Amino acid sequence: MPAPKWVMCLGDCSISGGPFYESYSTVQNIDEIFPIDVFVPGCPPRPEAMLQGFVELQEKIKAKKDRGTEY
Repeated sequence: MPAPKWVMCLGDCSISGGPFYESYSTVQNIDEIFPIDVFVPGCPPRPEAMLQGFVELQEKIKAKKDRGTEY
């Protein structure tokens, strides 16, 4: 995948498994495999939480650009 790479983890089910714990559709401890930039809470995430997640991600991208580092 070409750079830049940003990862958002959406919902408690994708983070901890929730009712689908140890199911084929979830990966436990995904933050140990990929560096997660933003966690969005809720299962399923509410629209306000999704917007807040995107705002947080935009702020991280802007902060990285302001420091003068490439993605």
